[in-house]
Amino acid sequence: MTITPEALITAAQNSKAWPFQEAQRLAKRLPQGKPGGVLFETGYGPSGLPHIGTFQEVLRTTLVRRAYEALTGQPTRLVAFSDDMDGLRKVPDNVPNKEMLARHMGLPLSRIPNPFGTEYESFAAHNNAKLREFLDQFGFEYEFVSSSDCYNSGRFDDALKGVLANFGAIMDIMLPTLGEERRQTYSPVMPISPTTGAVLQVPIAVVDAAAGIIRFTDEDGNTVEQSALGGMAKCQWKVDWAMRWVALGVDYEMYGKDLTDSGIQSGKIARVLGGHKPEGLIYELFLDAKGEKISKSKGNGLTIDEWLQYGSEESLGYYIFAAPKSAKQLHAGVIPKAVDDYWQFRAALPGQEIDKQLGNPVWHLLRANERHEGAQAPGAGDTLPVPFSLLLNLVGVLGAGATREAVWSYLGNYVADADPAAHPALDVLVGKALAYNRDFVAPTLHKRAPVGGEVAALQALDAALAEADPATGAEDLQTIVYEIGKQEAFGFDNLRDWFKALYETLLGSEQGPRMGSFIALYGIAPTRQLIAEALDRR
Repeated sequence: MTITPEALITAAQNSKAWPFQEAQRLAKRLPQGKPGGVLFETGYGPSGLPHIGTFQEVLRTTLVRRAYEALTGQPTRLVAFSDDMDGLRKVPDNVPNKEMLARHMGLPLSRIPNPFGTEYESFAAHNNAKLREFLDQFGFEYEFVSSSDCYNSGRFDDALKGVLANFGAIMDIMLPTLGEERRQTYSPVMPISPTTGAVLQVPIAVVDAAAGIIRFTDEDGNTVEQSALGGMAKCQWKVDWAMRWVALGVDYEMYGKDLTDSGIQSGKIARVLGGHKPEGLIYELFLDAKGEKISKSKGNGLTIDEWLQYGSEESLGYYIFAAPKSAKQLHAGVIPKAVDDYWQFRAALPGQEIDKQLGNPVWHLLRANERHEGAQAPGAGDTLPVPFSLLLNLVGVLGAGATREAVWSYLGNYVADADPAAHPALDVLVGKALAYNRDFVAPTLHKRAPVGGEVAALQALDAALAEADPATGAEDLQTIVYEIGKQEAFGFDNLRDWFKALYETLLGSEQGPRMGSFIALYGIAPTRQLIAEALDRR
């Protein structure tokens, strides 16, 4: 199916997919783009290492970026901005050499020695390198920009002079939002102490805005008059955000719901500085399994590494794609469904019309890193021959004998050309299924004994399977199971109760796969052995 640029633009103009909804709003402001490309930004605080929040923000921003390009045909850029001029306020729990860091409290992160013993010259430089490695791992296209480089090189000087020239107006915006005690020490610009190098939270007086000269009381009590330019000061957070938007010319930036108030104040300050607030999405935050806000200090969330141990990168992207304005729980229990849902959408993509494709999450995810060139004919890379949930059931039944080789031997019952080299995506998921089963499924499995009419129903299923050809397909096996469950003699109120009994007695879980597919995968003879073992537990 060939999709012309004109057809793509028309579909993009009418798409209800959220990246296109965002792109359509941005296109109203910049329908023809701008010289140098429309600028998207995502921010990062290098006091800690990149995490799943970093990934989701860069991914979602990239999805909107690609949607805008498809909609307008205009070039774009993405800046990953590190706020490494921020002063260290707290020693992180997960770093070495805490005592050394404690001696440098208050200094800009880019001017604190590296506690990790790596080749990088500062704490921020190490974490910035980790950020770039992290983004490169997932193939994101971006430009890295650091706050310290912008301040130290003078790139922010003109915008900083604008802050000083509009000092009173900015104070009028900020002071009503602060408590009485904070008002006494608040300043939009924080000077760098000439004696200690710390970022100071002290009031300042603007001596000469055009020259960038300020006056303040240093930590030793002396009055200091010095330039705020060239890395000798940095702005407070909300002012800094606004100044960055104006200085860099940011057109789009999304942020979490917890920064809603910051976005409002920074937008007002950006207008005072002669710029504007970028377009952007306010997204909901992730929750843990209990519905509580994820906290790095509590460790109650799921890390990128943990997700990738049990699920694929694509499944993580799929889970992040959906409903960014809705709070979602992020825990290991959501991974299997995310994996299967991703592959269902991927299998559907090649045969869809363009308007349906633009509503398909996989279209956006493949395009995010330039891996998608429009609809393609179905192939080995577009389908997963065995659902992940079915893999998990197979691994669970194999128990202690579950190895990669054992799983592939059973896959031969179900998959043509059952070889890892022929199905690399499936082979990756075999490893994920083994890890997921080991850590989350096996500890909870409990196969109960059949009771009441379940006994006769299992005996009937065993007899039917004994008569079936070993090559019987999944659909015919499903019909056999289905017809037994419908027989009134076994006393099931509905088919759901029959399938639940099969899951609990044969698989040891409350939920399970289509039993026809499972029997085809596991094999008729091994399934009859499961039934025999269940009947022996009476």
